[in-house]
Amino acid sequence: MSSKFDKFQKRRVITSYVSVVVSVFLVLFLLGTLGLFIINSKRLSQNFKENIPMTVFFKADANDSVFKAFDAELKASKFAKDYKFVSKEDAAKEHEKVFGENFMEFLGANPLNNSYDIHLKADYVTNPGFGKAEAQIRANPMVADVVYDKQLITLVNDNIKKVTMWVLIISGIFAVISFLLINSSLRLSIYANRFIIKTMQMVGATKSFIRKPFVKRSVILGVIGSVLAVLAILGVLIYLNVNFPALEVFKDIELTIAVLAGVLVLGVLITWISTHFATQRFLNLRTDDLY
Repeated sequence: MSSKFDKFQKRRVITSYVSVVVSVFLVLFLLGTLGLFIINSKRLSQNFKENIPMTVFFKADANDSVFKAFDAELKASKFAKDYKFVSKEDAAKEHEKVFGENFMEFLGANPLNNSYDIHLKADYVTNPGFGKAEAQIRANPMVADVVYDKQLITLVNDNIKKVTMWVLIISGIFAVISFLLINSSLRLSIYANRFIIKTMQMVGATKSFIRKPFVKRSVILGVIGSVLAVLAILGVLIYLNVNFPALEVFKDIELTIAVLAGVLVLGVLITWISTHFATQRFLNLRTDDLY
């Protein structure tokens, strides 16, 4: 009979250990993933902004010397991230690819203008920023027109602000929930040993002596859970890097390492604090309250 009870107790203890490890793993995995998203969100938003083009069309009588001078002007400018010269012949070929017809066959001439496709630096991707760049470019007398999507710029900036705000709010809420979940799992684990705690206290063991093995065990479980979380996060990053190289998930390697180290530290810190207070609660209870 006693052997069956012992087996039941062992299963219960093992189950409580597994639940703690799983709780720590899931919570820290989600927190770590969220942390990596936050630190990469600025770079991702900058990359998205810098893909919005500004097209500069030149007058028909603009020659190579004009283009060379404009090229040098863009290189010296503060707003241009990169740019590409598009000749009217290349523009006609692109038009034919898109629409499937050669308009020059029935027009007899190429009405398109030579142009530059310019991508601005992220700091300038606002309507005022584009406006300053446009004013500087239009000062060139050989420029025929400057075209960009003002509504898209406004929409992108507004949405980035909204997404950033909600991500920060959700991160704060999730951090609190995460601590509560891990704390609850550890409390349940220690609750199963409340009689052992009280027995040790009754025979004269000090609070620190009683608390020490529980804290040590919880920290070990926290380390196991956090290591599993780090491995899972690395797996996700490797998957994204292989299948979506444009995201450049390993570009900020120092920040990535800092987040992974933070996951390990957080796993130890949360389990240590939670176990300390959970054992303290049972140490302060009267014997009758244990039931």
